[in-house]
Amino acid sequence: MSDQLQKALLTARSVIENRYPDCNAALLAGSFVRGQATATSDLDLVVFYESVAASYRESFTFDQYPVEAFIHSSTTIREFFRQDRERGRPSMQRMVAEGLVVRDHPMLVPLKTQAETELLAGPPVLSLTEMNRARYFLTDLLDDFIGVSDRTDGLGIAARLLEQATDFRLRASGHWTGQGKWLIRSLAIVDPVEAKRLADAFNVYFRSDQKQAVIDLVEQWLDSHGGRYFDGFSIGK
Repeated sequence: MSDQLQKALLTARSVIENRYPDCNAALLAGSFVRGQATATSDLDLVVFYESVAASYRESFTFDQYPVEAFIHSSTTIREFFRQDRERGRPSMQRMVAEGLVVRDHPMLVPLKTQAETELLAGPPVLSLTEMNRARYFLTDLLDDFIGVSDRTDGLGIAARLLEQATDFRLRASGHWTGQGKWLIRSLAIVDPVEAKRLADAFNVYFRSDQKQAVIDLVEQWLDSHGGRYFDGFSIGK
C-alpha cells in the first residue's frame, strides 16, 4: 500500500469516527484506491446507515481533504445499482466493488459480490429502437460537425461529438460507458488502440481545425452498427 493511500485511509477512518460515528459500514473508493489521485482529488466515501430512508450525498473538507460522502442503506444502494445499470454507467458498482473497508459489516459481502457480478456482466443490450435512436442523433451531430465553419461553433459541436460518439461506440458494442474522465477511460479498457485514435483525432481538430480524422473514426463506428441513419426515423409519432 502506497504512502498516499495509507494517509487517505487513515483520514477516511477519522472522517467516519468524527462525522459518522454511528454508521453501520463505510468504504473508501475513487482515485486514491485506484492509485490515480491528483492534488485536487476527493476522498470518496460510501457510508451505510440501515436506518436512512433515502440516499443523499454531501461535500465538505476534513483535514485539508475535500470529501464526497454518499450516504446509503443496503436498500437504497441497490436502487442506484439498478439505475446505473440501465444507463450503462456503473458509477456506484465501481465504488462498491473497488472500495476499501473503513468500517466493516456483514452487509458489505453481498453488496460487493453484486457490484462485481454486475460489472462483469456488462450493461443491458441496446434494443433496436435504442440503437436506431443513437444512430440517428450521432448522424445528425456528425453532419453538424462536417458542415460547421465557425471556429467557436465547431468547438461546441466537437465537445458534444466526442462524448456522444464514444458513448455510442461503447454501448452499441455492449460495454459500459462513462462520464467525464471515465468516458475515454472506459473505451481504453475495451480497446486502447481505438481510445488513442479517438484522442489523437480530436487533438488534431482542437489544435488545427483538421476534421477528417474525427469524421473517418465516427463514420467507421456508425458503419459497424448499421451506418448513418436519417431517412425513415421518427420519434413520438
